[in-house]
Amino acid sequence: MANLTVVTGFFLMGFSNIWELQVLHAILFLLIYLVALMGNILVFTLISLNGKLHTPMYLFLKNLSFLDLCLISTTVPKSIANSLSRSCYISFWGCVSQLFLMVLFVASELYLLTVMSYDRYVAICQPLHYELIMTRGACVKMAAASWLSGGLFGAIYSTSIFTLHFCGSKDIHQFFCDVPSLLQTSCSETHLAVDVPVAFGTGTAVFCSIYITISYSHIFSTVLKMPTREGRSKAFSTCLPHLIILMVFITTVLIAYLQPPQESDSLLDLLLPMFYTVLPPTMNPVIYSLRNKDIKTALMKLIAWELISIPKCFPL
Repeated sequence: MANLTVVTGFFLMGFSNIWELQVLHAILFLLIYLVALMGNILVFTLISLNGKLHTPMYLFLKNLSFLDLCLISTTVPKSIANSLSRSCYISFWGCVSQLFLMVLFVASELYLLTVMSYDRYVAICQPLHYELIMTRGACVKMAAASWLSGGLFGAIYSTSIFTLHFCGSKDIHQFFCDVPSLLQTSCSETHLAVDVPVAFGTGTAVFCSIYITISYSHIFSTVLKMPTREGRSKAFSTCLPHLIILMVFITTVLIAYLQPPQESDSLLDLLLPMFYTVLPPTMNPVIYSLRNKDIKTALMKLIAWELISIPKCFPL
C-alpha cells in the first residue's frame, strides 16, 4: 500500500475556469439533481404506499428508483459543491468511496435492468406461466442478486484501482472518481490488476446487452402478433423507450471503459459519463414509471387523499 503514503487526495476536473460558467454548471446540475430526486422519491413512495403495486414489476421499479437515487447522489452533489466553492479537492478515501459506490450502483442497475427485461419477457410472451415463474421469493432473490453483484464489482474495482501507485499528477480528468480517469492519473507501468476486472465487467455488460436484445426481440415479435392496433401501439410505446435508454446506458459505459487513454482532455470524455451516471436516474422515473397507468392512478389517489386531509388539519 505504498500509494497511501504518496497521495492523500486528488483534484477533480471542473467544467470551466470561468467563474460564471462554473455557477451556471452548478445551477444546471442542481436542477437536474432535484428533478431526479423528486421523480425517484415519488415513484418509491407511491409503490411503497399502494398495496396494489406490490407486484414483481413494481418491486423491480422500486429498486430501480432507489438505485437511481443513490447513483446520482454519489457524483452530482460533490460536483455542485466543487463548482460553488472553487475547490475541486477530494480526499483519497473520499475518492475510494465514490468509486466504490459509483461502480456498485452502475453494475447493480445493469443487472436489475436485465432482470426487468426478463420480467417483461415472461409477462408478454408467457403470460399463463407468469405467476408460477415470477413468484415473490424469486423476485426478491433476483433483486438481491443485483445488489450483491454490484457490491462485488464495486469492491473488486476499488481495491484493484487503489493498489496502483499515484505518485505523479493528482489531477483527475473527470468530475468524479472513475476508473478510466484514475488509470490516466496512475504512474504504474502495468495495469493488469485493473485490466482483468475491466475485461470481466465488459464481458458481463456485453452478455447483459445481448440478453436484453434477445428478450426484447421476442417481446416485439409477440407484440406484432397482437390482434388490435391499439394494443400494439401501447406495447411499442412502452417498450421502445425502455430499450433506447438501456442501449444508451450500456453503450456509453462500454465506450468510456474501453476507449484508449487520451493524452489531452476532450469535451466528449467529460460528457460521456453523464450518460450513465446522470441521464438514467433523471429519465428512468418518467420512462419506466410516471408514464405507467397504475402509477398515475396511485398518484391521483395520493393527491386526492392529501386534499381531503387538509381541512382536518385546520378545523374552523
